[in-house]
Amino acid sequence: MSEKKDVRILAYESSCDETSTAVIKNGREIESLIVATQIKSHQRFGGVVPEVASRHHIEVISQITKEALKEAGTTWDDIDAIAVTYGPGLVGALLIGVSAAKAASMATGIPLIGVDHIMGHIMAAQLKDEIEYPALALQVSGGHTEIVLLKDPTHFEIIGDTRDDAAGEAYDKIGRVLGVNYPAGKTIDKWAHEGKDTFNFPRAMMEDDDYDFSFSGLKSAFINTCHHADQIHQELNKYDLAASFQAAVIDVLAHKTIRAIKQYKPKTFIMGGGVAANQGLRDRMSEEIAKLPKDEQPKVILPDLKLCGDNAAMIGAAAYNLYNEGKFADLTLNADPSLELPYANSMLN
Repeated sequence: MSEKKDVRILAYESSCDETSTAVIKNGREIESLIVATQIKSHQRFGGVVPEVASRHHIEVISQITKEALKEAGTTWDDIDAIAVTYGPGLVGALLIGVSAAKAASMATGIPLIGVDHIMGHIMAAQLKDEIEYPALALQVSGGHTEIVLLKDPTHFEIIGDTRDDAAGEAYDKIGRVLGVNYPAGKTIDKWAHEGKDTFNFPRAMMEDDDYDFSFSGLKSAFINTCHHADQIHQELNKYDLAASFQAAVIDVLAHKTIRAIKQYKPKTFIMGGGVAANQGLRDRMSEEIAKLPKDEQPKVILPDLKLCGDNAAMIGAAAYNLYNEGKFADLTLNADPSLELPYANSMLN
């Protein structure tokens, strides 16, 4: 009996302000990962400018494709599929990656796979350890805060979503008030560990029966506190402000996620997205899960910090699972900036 052939996937990610390519073997091994970041270009604007992001993607995508193949020691002949993020994200940015992947597929005859960006973030965990199903994911990034049920490697359902500002957006918005450069999350997390929760900001929707989130009220309470202090010439401790804000975010995320774990009883718990790099959140979730009865504790997989942000390795990991099920795209694949994972039929089934 012959040995099973290794599957190598060349992946593209260009949904926002990172242009990335990677070669992933068997959905688990990173043979190369190239990330061309644009953070410095967007910092002077306090956030991502879509047109600027698209232009940067165009400038580097051909070069980093060559670099990914070279770093992996592969040629096009070694690639079994080409994967690309086709949504959600900035439409212009997505189109650059989709166009590059389609061009490569057409020129080489290599099959094409379209990948949901959120599915990619969650599958970053697969690059660290084996996921046992069913699994539950807390997906926390700039544009999305969701609790997702993973029935198997390719069937995901949202059981809780953001109604307004996602957690990452809230971090960046209060960062501007504190004078922190975009992206603000890492600095706020660092400051939070040096301060105390003295402001008692609101924990919105924490006791609601559903698994949805809202961080706009918290953001507004934070900004109003700072503006009022400015008006009366009162100086507030930035470390306490950061600690108070972060405590409010983490309390809600942890409370609802633990309740979902108790209800759905997953075999694995995963975190994904840029805010999954937040040390306060990682510590809190690990602590809360450790408090559960032994027979109710899921396996915990927290992705490596370098894989929490946007990267092509996570897209290659997700694409491998789609490859195994024969879920390929054709050259009509297009960017879908509003792409969403399906919602569970009932949150309380």
